[in-house]
Amino acid sequence: MTRIRAAITGIQGWVPPYILNNKELESMVDTSDEWITTRTGIKERHIQKGKGLGTSDMAAEAVKGLLEKTNTRPEEIGMVICATVTPDMIFPATANIISDKTGIRNAFSFDMNAACSGLLYALVTASKFIETGSVKKAIVIGADKMSSITDYTSRDTCVLFGDAAGAILLEPTTEEVGIMDSIMQSDGSGRFYLHMKAGGSLKPPSHETIDAKEHFVYQEGQPVFKFAVTKMADVAAEIMARNNLKSEDISYLVPHQANLRIIDATARRMGVGTEQVMINIERYGNTTGGTIPLCLWEWENKLKKGDNVILAAFGGGFTWGSIWLKWAY
Repeated sequence: MTRIRAAITGIQGWVPPYILNNKELESMVDTSDEWITTRTGIKERHIQKGKGLGTSDMAAEAVKGLLEKTNTRPEEIGMVICATVTPDMIFPATANIISDKTGIRNAFSFDMNAACSGLLYALVTASKFIETGSVKKAIVIGADKMSSITDYTSRDTCVLFGDAAGAILLEPTTEEVGIMDSIMQSDGSGRFYLHMKAGGSLKPPSHETIDAKEHFVYQEGQPVFKFAVTKMADVAAEIMARNNLKSEDISYLVPHQANLRIIDATARRMGVGTEQVMINIERYGNTTGGTIPLCLWEWENKLKKGDNVILAAFGGGFTWGSIWLKWAY
């Protein structure tokens, strides 16, 4: 029996035009370009400005561009998943709103929250619907307006995040391309080190939670860094080992863009050189769900059919994972 795999057949990114660079941040908080660059590798990040604009607006731009470049009609899409931690609202799902804004009427759509690993979780989920034949064309979106939950008086977090969206088209294939293998993992005890304190059912919004600045990203840097370095490198190495892939077999590592030192550690563990690693953190910062699709979008014209690509991510939760795929076009 011929095996059906889910293949990426198109990729599109979108970033807001406004750029917040390190020099401007120096005027906002007690920090410096040297401090930020040394610790994170980030030089600038894009920020969504304008009243009444949410994550769905960025994502809709990415989806519109994806449909146009792949000559796909909105009615052909059977599934939309949006990986985000900054939904437009608690409900309905941001994926519902994106579908409405892009004319997608025949799809079932929902959000997925696995923090910075969300894009990988969403890709794996969508791929299973493709593989079973129940969906012919799916769009997976990674999008976050991190500026909406960033405290710009805290130098520990405000230097890290940017806003962006990326959209990926998945379709079935019987060729030896597409998503070949994946490993997804989580450890809920990590929630204590990286979370948003208020806004959910455990601690609903109130004057007290707003005054205490509990609707922003809370992170304990050292535990998160140590866990991320270990787990992201481990899972990338594991997926290579169980598929008998050597470093010379890998065309590109596409790591979540959280911190340049974490990216470097993952590459070293895999044995791949810097020329094999997609890195754009210096221009976008950590856009959470957007980082991996932004990389694929920027490197799209360098990718060749059959290239072995490893995606790897780590996020709050803790969540982490890796995907081995063969580029399909």
